[in-house]
Amino acid sequence: MALTGQTESTDQVLLDAELVLYTNTFSYMKSMAVKCALDLRLADAIHHHGGAATLPQIVTRVTVHPSKIPCLRRLMRVLTVSGVFSVQQQQDPAAGAEPLYALTSVSRLLFGSQNLVSTMALALNPIVVTPFLKLGTWFQHALPDPCIFKETHGEALWKMAEHDETFDAQINEAMVSDSCFLMDIAIKECGEVFQGISSLVDVAGGLGAASQAISKAFPHVECSVMGLDHVVAKAPIGTDVKYIAGDMFESVPPANVVFLKWVMHDWGDQECVKILKNCKKAIPSREDGGKVIIIDIVIGAGSSDVKQREMQALFDLYIMFVNGMERDEQEWKKIFMEAGFSDYKIIPVLGFRSMIEVYP
Repeated sequence: MALTGQTESTDQVLLDAELVLYTNTFSYMKSMAVKCALDLRLADAIHHHGGAATLPQIVTRVTVHPSKIPCLRRLMRVLTVSGVFSVQQQQDPAAGAEPLYALTSVSRLLFGSQNLVSTMALALNPIVVTPFLKLGTWFQHALPDPCIFKETHGEALWKMAEHDETFDAQINEAMVSDSCFLMDIAIKECGEVFQGISSLVDVAGGLGAASQAISKAFPHVECSVMGLDHVVAKAPIGTDVKYIAGDMFESVPPANVVFLKWVMHDWGDQECVKILKNCKKAIPSREDGGKVIIIDIVIGAGSSDVKQREMQALFDLYIMFVNGMERDEQEWKKIFMEAGFSDYKIIPVLGFRSMIEVYP
């Protein structure tokens, strides 16, 4: 009898291990389900019906061939078990009552003024996803080695963006989407970091959505955005933000504060030190209010929530596709000190990301 119990225990361990393996292997199906939800605009369809809708109601607002409606039901099953939508069975399923699919806090990020659709669409773009199919091969090559993006497409992401207007537009739209979402929270949670400053330059700030949010919340701050020529050429007009063409590896325009949102993780330590040295030259002393404000991931900072820790680890692997890296506190400290800064402060209030103040 003891042997039977031991066998059952061993079998369960194997079955549990199989489940974990399959769950990790099939995680890409959740990504593809989200991509499909974006393509079909399922969240918009449910929102149109007041935030909850049956499948027949959803179908009236999306482009789905009638023969594929049973397949759509299966897609919704994945999107509900993964928490993108919720589902509740109506009173009498035996009488043919349709399940009611409802928006969740997750799917509410897929429409409206602060949606993350463009950000998710970029992450799920085949141009970005395909390189990861070669990750195992990439690990077998000696450094220095082209990043997996360049190895796959024959050119670096930034070079592709210079001549591929569609891809460049998608990158810029993704950054605008992320800034519109995150900066509202950043200003509410740690707006004090912007108090008392007179000018700010947003380095590699894309179309300037982050600077526009700062300028709106703090009208006394003179905000400018520095970016490459082809990005600045597409900058919006009629804003209070000034746009300056330039290269952060050469110089940074002078300002009270330099702002770097989701920039540093694109680069290795050597490049980051060079950027930071240029930032240090552009700002006054700490006594005169000079500092650099960074929004990026600090691995291990903030909540110990498993999902947050997992996302920080996943992003560190993800950003390798451009030879970038996420950093823990000691790795951040190393590049700050090498660039000649004296101190820093990490404010971990932005979910899996943090705000960092760096002082000369």
